[in-house]
Amino acid sequence: MRDWLTTLHAALARDGAPVVRVVVATVRGSAPREPGAAMLVSARGTIGSIGGGHLELVATRTAHEMLASAPGATRLDRFPLGASLGQCCGGIVELWFQRYEKDDLPTIDGAIARREAGAHVLATSMTPGASMTPGALAPRCLTRAEALQEGAELEERAQVVAAKSGDMLYERTDLEETNLWLFGAGHVGRALVNVLAPLPFRITWVDSREGQWPEGFPDSVRSLHAPEPQDEVRDMPADAWALVMTHSHDEDLAICQALLEDGRFGWAGVIGSQPKTTRFRQRLSQRGFTPEALARLTMPIGIGGIASKEPAAIAVAVAAQLLQLRDARAAVEVAPLRKTSE
Repeated sequence: MRDWLTTLHAALARDGAPVVRVVVATVRGSAPREPGAAMLVSARGTIGSIGGGHLELVATRTAHEMLASAPGATRLDRFPLGASLGQCCGGIVELWFQRYEKDDLPTIDGAIARREAGAHVLATSMTPGASMTPGALAPRCLTRAEALQEGAELEERAQVVAAKSGDMLYERTDLEETNLWLFGAGHVGRALVNVLAPLPFRITWVDSREGQWPEGFPDSVRSLHAPEPQDEVRDMPADAWALVMTHSHDEDLAICQALLEDGRFGWAGVIGSQPKTTRFRQRLSQRGFTPEALARLTMPIGIGGIASKEPAAIAVAVAAQLLQLRDARAAVEVAPLRKTSE
């Protein structure tokens, strides 16, 4: 679940029925999911996953019991996966259960607003049985620096910290999305959007042809009609990623030239065969771009070993490449905030 705050808000606002959120609070050893993984459980069903299997089955049953209990209920359950659930992972997982009501919508609105303002950490008291309804123990919205002062380094999406007043659950609410500009709404572009929509990408979908986007494409994707799509490159945020796969090789080349002239992109890939790759590099070289500049364009795209040219297969290969790139970049970034000696 990419954005549990917004998803929870929508679930509560839809019909006003209570929702129980289940989040992986701590993990020791091997487990199906990482701290911060969560699911929402309501009478309508579940959204998200904490890893499936027996653990999720038991957690879902507990959540349904809480739906029938008093408003504002919370609980913390500990699961030795091997001993109690027969799962081969063998680790120990603690799950935090929290029931939300329609009356919690103002609190959730506030957390979303504070996130937009830079407060990307939600701190929740884990006092047993504490009510989270407005006016009781409402969660606090903190910046990463403020959370660090309270002992939460947040190397994972969630962390439990012991405090004098009781344990606190700190959760990162930043979305960690990669800005991705997808040029081309053809068959491969459509297949790719379907694959990427649930993943951490903020997609702007550009095409020169009006009305090219299919009905019912994800709300999280922004469509942009641009008769001259290369002109949209200047509006891309710095470090945004670009995928070029329009219906026209001339358009593709113009977009590539605009990307290289602008130079602010974080990564760019171009669909096509090896002959197309060779021709594009020759043309761009003739227009004055250096080998170092051309090396910034990934042509062709997609992980190796997938020979199929079916749009869905190409989409899977490209999505896998994008996820590899995200993971590789995350590995070299210093995500957690740490105290340093003066």
